[in-house]
Amino acid sequence: MVALEKKVHVKMLKCRECGKEYPPTKIHACEDCFGPLEVVYDLDSIKVNKHVIEGRGETLWRYRELLPIEDEAKIVDLGAGFTPLQECRRLAEALGIRRLYIKNDTVNPTGSFKDRPATVAVSKSFEFKFRAVGCASTGNLAAATAAHAARAGLPCYVFIPSNTERSKVLQAATYGAKIIAVKGTYDDANRLAAQTAYEYNWAIVNINVRPYYVEGSKTIVFEICEQLGWRAPENIIIPVGSGALLCAIWRGLKQFRDLGLLSDLKTRLIGAQPEGCSPIVKAFKSNSEDILPVEKPKTIAKSLAIGDPGDGIYALRAIRESGGLAEYASDEEIIKGINLLAKTEGVFAEPAGGVTIAVLKKLIESGDIARDDEIVCCVTGSGFKSLDIFSIDTMSVIEVEPNFSSLEDLIGSGGVMEHG
Repeated sequence: MVALEKKVHVKMLKCRECGKEYPPTKIHACEDCFGPLEVVYDLDSIKVNKHVIEGRGETLWRYRELLPIEDEAKIVDLGAGFTPLQECRRLAEALGIRRLYIKNDTVNPTGSFKDRPATVAVSKSFEFKFRAVGCASTGNLAAATAAHAARAGLPCYVFIPSNTERSKVLQAATYGAKIIAVKGTYDDANRLAAQTAYEYNWAIVNINVRPYYVEGSKTIVFEICEQLGWRAPENIIIPVGSGALLCAIWRGLKQFRDLGLLSDLKTRLIGAQPEGCSPIVKAFKSNSEDILPVEKPKTIAKSLAIGDPGDGIYALRAIRESGGLAEYASDEEIIKGINLLAKTEGVFAEPAGGVTIAVLKKLIESGDIARDDEIVCCVTGSGFKSLDIFSIDTMSVIEVEPNFSSLEDLIGSGGVMEHG
């Protein structure tokens, strides 16, 4: 059982548009302007320090005062969080830069960063006594929600676009989730899930539990700062779909600063999107305040194929407030990014991770990121979830007879490189 302090630090929910305040109950949108709500904490009541946090268990619940759960008995914990921050010396050398890290969320319980919001959202749904949970998902959240629902003993329903990678569908189904494949885009699946939430009083975690759900994502940057010796990095490259992760990272950095856990905050946020679904990048590059939806996303990075990003405008504001950047990568560049990370650092990322590496490479070559800068790339999901994007024809496979002489012949002919 995860032990929580008895004092509850959630102060209210507050509308991100008009500022109207609400008690922290089962509400997710402003009754006046329909704007999204976010959790506000009573930071003055939080007395936690670095030493206390360092002495706690190595999961995201070590930052418990900044997570919106009141009843410790309702926490559904599979061990998400406190994933490695890996310094990438070989990849940095290949790219010609000074210092590079990846935040490796491929090792989370279900293989992606979505375990972070899922553990918080399912815990809150359990606390709120919802009769079932679910999500709208492009794959990773489906698996994460299903796994945590299984642990909680709650029925789970996931709404996915019908073209979602089969490996991700299989993973969620194995946890016992009921899979509802919608013949359309993620945005179509999202709308149907929202209607279902209202009709049946289910907790669709990224819709009617969203104010609490997004709080789990910010723990990725809490960990980055702690793992860097309690300081914020110079640059963070973040894969962007809905924009929620980028917004959560910015909120988390500010909360750590306001609590005195960071002495300084000069981090640039860099949003990375696939070229075939990059509405936030296009708005940034055109100096627009509006996000124009992409009706038919076309990209191998299906976890980022959200044409009408719910947090898009807020992500755009956060990028600009931080003095950051936004860039996209083509499918070809994404695959090259996946391969480069794997071959230099032994980390197998799904396309969203390939996007961050590809965007890093582009921004270094353009001079938008200086070669002496420190960079953290968020690698948010495992490549084992997206095996269908790779062709066996590109694999280096050499067949030999089952005897050493045939191998010797191959080496002698130059068919196999000698291992020096």
